[in-house]
Amino acid sequence: QLQLVESGGGLVQPGGSLRLSCAASGFILANYAIGWFRQAPGKEREGVSCSRRNGETTYFADSVRGRFTTSRDNAKNTVYLQMNNLKHEDTAVYYCAAASDVGVLSSPLEQEYYDYWGQGTQVSVSS
Repeated sequence: QLQLVESGGGLVQPGGSLRLSCAASGFILANYAIGWFRQAPGKEREGVSCSRRNGETTYFADSVRGRFTTSRDNAKNTVYLQMNNLKHEDTAVYYCAAASDVGVLSSPLEQEYYDYWGQGTQVSVSS
C-alpha cells in the first residue's frame, strides 16, 4: 500500500520555525518528485515547493522563497520542509505529494500532476 504521512505541524509564533516531515511507505521516495502544498481556510490548495528526484533541483512559490527549504533523507525514505521566519499567512494544512519526475517538468507546483497524497498536517502561526 502506497502511503505518505506528514508530521511536524503545530502552533508557532510569527518569526518562528517548523520542520515538516513526509515519510513514505510502500514506495521509494527517491524515485519521485515530491511536492509540498498547503490549503488555508477558505482558500484553494496551492503549491509551496517541489523537489525533483535528484534532490538538488527545487522550486518554490514566490510567497515562501528564501524562507522555506526542502531536503531529502533517502535512507529514511523521508522528505522535509524547513520553514523559517513563519508568517500569519503561512497558516494552513500542509500536504506532501509524490509525482513522476517527468510529470512535473513543466509545472512543478501544479497539483494535477501529483499522484499520491498525504493526509496533511496543520501549521498555525499566531502570537
